[in-house]
Amino acid sequence: MTAYSTPDVSTPNKSRLSAMEFTILTATLMSIVAISIDALLPALGIIAKDFMIEDTNRVQLVISALFLGLSLGQLICGPLSDSTGRKPILYVGLVVYVFGTIFCFMSTDLDTLLIGRFIQGLGVAGPYISAISLVRDQYKGRDMAKIMSLVMMIFILVPALAPSIGQVILLFTNWQGIFVMYLVYASIIFVWIFTRLDETLPKAKRIPFTKKGFFDGFKEVMTNKPTTSLTVAMGMIFGCLIGYLNSSPQIFQEQFGTGKLFSVYFGVLALLLGFSSLMNSKFVQRLGMHLIASRAFKAIILSSLIFFIVQLFITVQLWMFMLYAGSLFFSFGLIFGNLNAMAMEPMGHVAGIASAIIGSTSSIMSLIIGTIIGQLYDGSTLPMTVGFLIMSSLALFLLTYAEKHKTPQEAE
Repeated sequence: MTAYSTPDVSTPNKSRLSAMEFTILTATLMSIVAISIDALLPALGIIAKDFMIEDTNRVQLVISALFLGLSLGQLICGPLSDSTGRKPILYVGLVVYVFGTIFCFMSTDLDTLLIGRFIQGLGVAGPYISAISLVRDQYKGRDMAKIMSLVMMIFILVPALAPSIGQVILLFTNWQGIFVMYLVYASIIFVWIFTRLDETLPKAKRIPFTKKGFFDGFKEVMTNKPTTSLTVAMGMIFGCLIGYLNSSPQIFQEQFGTGKLFSVYFGVLALLLGFSSLMNSKFVQRLGMHLIASRAFKAIILSSLIFFIVQLFITVQLWMFMLYAGSLFFSFGLIFGNLNAMAMEPMGHVAGIASAIIGSTSSIMSLIIGTIIGQLYDGSTLPMTVGFLIMSSLALFLLTYAEKHKTPQEAE
């Protein structure tokens, strides 16, 4: 197939994939994380009833368990992808994911389900790490930011649709049917990469997986001030998003009484993120990653402060929350792709290990922050609002710090 190219975007190495198909596949690989979370959200209340769990906040751990597996799995998959290539890690990760999915399907109590979700998380680390490394193998700088924004735009269609898919499945079967859908999804991805994807990491560029190599890569990441600062910033803002994901069924279905329309409201917000990611891909090469991300953080801080004050004096209505959440999700689309691209930019020579450490560190941080925010849910959106206000303020400070400590070679 003739390579597809677009203006101002570096054309990937010769491959069976066009640049467009490469972008869609990369987004699909990343989306296995999103669909594993969001399709299950409408079923959390049903799972709580089936397992006779009185404290509904406990069921949020179904989300956290997957993120824990993802966080730890990245530390394994990243170095291995640098030493063996990207495709073997994709295969292994998908197999582990399928095993975890079957484990979840057969679970009869919450503890067993959490173990299965942890295994699923270990499995999705392979596709997630490989997706980021695939992009870094072939693009850099603002071109990388543009591709990552396009990836995020396509990727966000999955969480926009996933709750609706989960809700439709629940109309015809029980919550276990959602895990059957996960098996089908993983199988499609496996066949796609087997038949279409070429290895993007040549043997000459592979780094042997040794203890020294891992710690050298770890040191490379941790001694780079911009990368470290941006990694922590990602952990903070993504932690707030996890806090939202954890409590979103309770916020929409219990606090605002949306019932089965939960998936519609959730999907609208997700589409806003996709739209802003598309806008970012159009303007990032002209305006720069730092400028766009910093203004998005300021928008989150301002909207969170206003919404916090509103909650102190009046009872929040659904439309008020949607306006606030809409501003958050629009800002997310201007942040995630840019932060990740800026953090990875100095790490091209150790992309796999770097993406593992960056991803794992930010994921562990976000898991802790998100779990705390979710468990603080008290029937109001106040804990989530305070979380966004504090974490986004700190993240903006770190973004500014990272920009000041760029070397001339790292400058945009």
